[in-house]
This record gives sequence, structure tokens and C-alpha cells, in this order.
Amino acid sequence: MKIVIAPDSFKDSLSAQGVAEAIALGLAQVWPHATLIKCPMADGGEGTVESILAACEGELRRTRVRGPLGAPVDAAWGWLPHNHSAIIEMAEASGLQLVPPGQRDACISSTFGTGELIRAALDAGAQRVILAIGGSATNDGGAGAMQALGVKLLDAQGQSLVPGGLALAQLARLDLSELDPRLAQVRFDIAADVNNPLCGPHGASAIFGPQKGASPAQVQQLDQALGHFAELSAQALGKDVRDEPGSGAAGGLGFAAKAFLGAQFQAGVEVVAELVGLAEAVKGADLVITGEGRFDAQTLRGKTPFGVARIARQHDVPVIVIAGTLGEGYQELYNHGIDAAFAVTSGPMTLERACAEAPRLLRERATDIARVWQLAAKP
Repeated sequence: MKIVIAPDSFKDSLSAQGVAEAIALGLAQVWPHATLIKCPMADGGEGTVESILAACEGELRRTRVRGPLGAPVDAAWGWLPHNHSAIIEMAEASGLQLVPPGQRDACISSTFGTGELIRAALDAGAQRVILAIGGSATNDGGAGAMQALGVKLLDAQGQSLVPGGLALAQLARLDLSELDPRLAQVRFDIAADVNNPLCGPHGASAIFGPQKGASPAQVQQLDQALGHFAELSAQALGKDVRDEPGSGAAGGLGFAAKAFLGAQFQAGVEVVAELVGLAEAVKGADLVITGEGRFDAQTLRGKTPFGVARIARQHDVPVIVIAGTLGEGYQELYNHGIDAAFAVTSGPMTLERACAEAPRLLRERATDIARVWQLAAKP
């Protein structure tokens, strides 16, 4: 029997690798001779680098960069030497988790550190850069990242702008003469599941600005500043991508990556699936088990179980989900390639206890599923 185990991480509890290992241990209690293939997954958010490196035998590297408010941080990123690819989680350099709640400021936070990570990838000889752009603390339209890569953003007096999205309202001119020429030789892929445009009521500032510390008045100011940045960028580059789906991702980093780097958007789970070879692993499998911390209607929006099920369905392989919790609307996934879903808990339990005991709970639930499967297979 061949079983593919392809879960996402359980946030604040276990990495995707840890989840896969726990499920494998539980299955082995019933199927000791089965072929268990572990493919830790991610959807472009937290854990993307770890999942890809675990599957591809890559290298974890660290680079000291500027954090979202300017303080230095040691940011991790992934390197795949066999195909000269870099995997960068922008949250490592410009993430919300780097800023205490009371200090979050969408007006001055910057993606400069993410640009420094891209520069480190160029120095390593990257031919492809995969940007996982979830969890940002920023709302600067990716301006900081482009500054780190050589773009000069100048005010009416010819002075460089200070960091942050609000300062873009003072932008008078872009100077691209020192933009790193190596960028033109690199393929950029953005792993994200956000389709928002840069500006407007569904744009970066309006939808995501408040969680990054922006007041209603600041949301309006930031939206106007990003629109101004987009207008002058379009004049300098000869193309306008502000209204394209995904330009509003990560506070507008999606816009800058598209406009300045020629980046292409892909669903994060599809990028990870490609790199870990999920489709090849699923061929000839009897069962796929996937999972995530919370399995609900939001999973339809490109999250890991949805993406795994799409691939499994192409090969007519059944899919079972093991989740931390089953939330509202999860049954809709039964129309999209999921055959059954189970929560790890079997009775009342605090979130803290469930997180602490996740390895045991996953093992036990996997064993239960294997026993039911075995029973159903009896003539």
C-alpha cells in the first residue's frame, strides 16, 4: 500500500514536517509494511521555506537585514543549489510577527529588508527567486524592496524618500539608473493566494492596512500615496499593473514585484507542490492524507488541502483531511476532491493543550483512520 502524507503546518504547534511524521507513525501502527511518502506542504505563508527545503535537500541560509521598522533582523531563506533557486519568505524580513502589536505602524514600515534578501539571492547566483509574501507588516507598495535593489525614489528637492508608504505621497521622480542589472536575468515567482488590486476599496490599504496599525484616516492617505507611486512607476516603466489581481498582496509588494521584476503569480500551494514533486508522488498512490490547523470554507481560497486535493483528483486518488479543528462550511470541500475530514480532538480541550499534545493526537487519529480504512477493505 502506498500513502502520500502532504499536510501543512499546524500554526503555533507543529511544522508541516512534524505533522507528516506524526501521521506516518500513526499509520504505521496499522500498516507497518506500507510505503509512506512524506511531502510537507505550505501555501506560500509561514513554513514555505521549511517545507521546500525538507523535500528538496536545500540549504537554510541567514542574512542580516533591516526589519520593517529599521531594526536589524537575522532573516532565514532557502537555497536550492541543484537548480540555483532561492525561496524567500518576506515575513522573515518584513513580517508582522517582527513588530509588537503596540508598535505596528503601516505608515512607516518598509519592505527594504525583503529587497536585501533578494539581493543576497542574486549574490548567491540565483536564476529563480520564489517570493512567499504572506504575513507582511508593511504597506509601502514594495517601494522599500525596490530601493534596496537600486531604485531611487526622490522628492521634489531630489532627496531620497524616508521609508514607508505614507512618504510615497511626496514622490516626484523615480531614478532607475542603478537598478541591479542582474534582476533582468532572474525568473521571479510570487507564491500567494491574495487577488486584491493595489488601490481602492479592495486594495492593500483598505483590506489589510488596519491589521498593520493604520487608522481609517491613514488608510485613505496610504491608498492615495500608493496610487501616486503606481502612477509615477507606470510612467517610468511604461506599464501599469496596479489593477492586476495580486498587486495588493503584502501591502503592495505584489505590485512592485510585477512592475519592476516581471514576477508571475502562482497559488502558493502550486509552487510548493511543483518543487516537492507532489504530483509524481501521488501517481499510483492508494490514499493521500493532508491537513491544516483549521479546515473550513476558507480552505477553498487556495489553502494546502484544496491544492493537494486538486492534484490527487487528477490521478483518481482519494483524499482524507486531518485538521486541528473543523470549522464552518468545511463540507463544501467534499465537492472539490476531499473525501473525508476528521478533527484531531475527540472531546473538550483547550487550544493550548491541543497544541501541546498535537503529535499524540495526530498519531491517534491517523491510526483510527487506518483501522476504518482496513475494515472497509474487508470482503
